[in-house]
Amino acid sequence: MGAPGPRLPPHDWLTLRLTGEFVTDRGDASGTGYWSPTSGEYDLDVLHIVDAANDWLSMLPRVAAPDETVGCWNGTAVACGTGDNMAAALGLGLERGDAAISIGTSGTVFTVSDSPPADASGAVAGFADATGAFLPLVCTSNGSRVIDTMAALVGRGLDEFDHLAGLGLADCPDLVLVPYLDGERTPNRPTATGELVGLRTTTTPEHVAAATIIGVVCGLLDGLDALGRHAPVSDGRLLLTGGGARFASVRRALASLTGRPVEVADLNESVAAGACVQAAAIALGEPHRVVRAGWSIGTASVTDPDPAVDAAELRARYAAARDRPGAA
Repeated sequence: MGAPGPRLPPHDWLTLRLTGEFVTDRGDASGTGYWSPTSGEYDLDVLHIVDAANDWLSMLPRVAAPDETVGCWNGTAVACGTGDNMAAALGLGLERGDAAISIGTSGTVFTVSDSPPADASGAVAGFADATGAFLPLVCTSNGSRVIDTMAALVGRGLDEFDHLAGLGLADCPDLVLVPYLDGERTPNRPTATGELVGLRTTTTPEHVAAATIIGVVCGLLDGLDALGRHAPVSDGRLLLTGGGARFASVRRALASLTGRPVEVADLNESVAAGACVQAAAIALGEPHRVVRAGWSIGTASVTDPDPAVDAAELRARYAAARDRPGAA
């Protein structure tokens, strides 16, 4: 048997198999921690901490330009691919000033920026995007699986749980869920656990459902607040994507707690749509933005804020429970 080949992300492995080129893209390179989006170069000082004598540059893939054809397969041009959040930004048509919130097993909050963030706290990651710009991003650990778990605990299916949460959003008692069921990374509390604060004998499944949705959304809004300290995200669109976007209570809570209309694109797979945009841009020789603007995909439904929901009170109540003395 020969020596093992390089270990690569799936799209880089596919590029290697199709074209023979050992190459990656800015988006995934920026996620390594040893490629700088600011300089566009590998940071050898970081790698030399691991092994100062190693010839690192001979082991690392070349980082392709966003509009570069990296090779051909049977006469067909091959694009370099990109990471999942970078592709989602393309698929959603994310513009400067927009903010996207994705609720899957975990949660992400991101935007497109002309400059990389420099967040010393580490909450806002300074990724590169797929077009030559930057993708400031905050990641939370707890997303839709919190909803799954709490629905199971009160013995309700997800659709019924969503309905119950909607009933309780405007009349939620003092019950608060801090949704750190598996620790949390924004804020950085890896050993934290989930907590229900304010349980009473009068607590109902409706209250639990509403507290769950509010808790998950407030956790994501902590991420949006952090993002807003490093990139302008208050004047553009607020887009919701991922599996959690299907819940009407999530859409209503997000709109009401931010005071902003929430757009949900009719895309089942925004990441796949972004990959198509990237491929078409290479095939047509046109900018990604021009390609995406010409496609009739992702027409959004809009959820407006509910004036019956007291956003200031709910966010303050959540913050008090999150930061109460003795919380992990």
